[in-house]
Amino acid sequence: MNPLYLASGSPRRRELLTQIGVPFSVVSAPIDETPLANESAPTYVERLARAKAAAGLASVDGPAVVLGADTAVVLDGRILGKPENREDALAMLADLSGREHQVLTAVALDDGQRVHSFCVTSKVRFRTISADEAQRYWASGEPADKAGGYAIQGLGAVFVTGLSGSYSAVVGLPLSETADLLGQFGIACWQLPAHTPEVTNLR
Repeated sequence: MNPLYLASGSPRRRELLTQIGVPFSVVSAPIDETPLANESAPTYVERLARAKAAAGLASVDGPAVVLGADTAVVLDGRILGKPENREDALAMLADLSGREHQVLTAVALDDGQRVHSFCVTSKVRFRTISADEAQRYWASGEPADKAGGYAIQGLGAVFVTGLSGSYSAVVGLPLSETADLLGQFGIACWQLPAHTPEVTNLR
């Protein structure tokens, strides 16, 4: 079995892979993430996932399987990337407020002989976000490096009133589909022992 490398700097993706018991190493895979002209959101995220996997593979010596992934928040067909600044983040939150949007996450595996990829679409609904809340959320520092300017697994969870699809995909890695794809490359889940949380006496 070839070793698995994760071509991502995202701590969320590292946590999710660890959650399903898959051993891996992290490799850097910087790429240009600029959308192409008239490129659809599903095509965009899948192209980036494949590009990250290829870039990661190019930096590894010897046989390897590299996982690349990309997540985009989409509203009315418009891709909302990471906010450029405070004003951009506040504008994104205002647009998402009280509405349903899509979160697309693509995953690609590349072993140098074959490349397989897929894209998962989930729907997330936000309650109304006041201007004061948006400013306080920005001040927390959380939105700065998040697609769409929020983190569903973090402080931004308070905005979410509904989700249809894969929660883990919204976080950054659809676990069920990723596990299936890893299996196609001979990489099994549950290789690492499960972590049992400590339990103290509760009264």
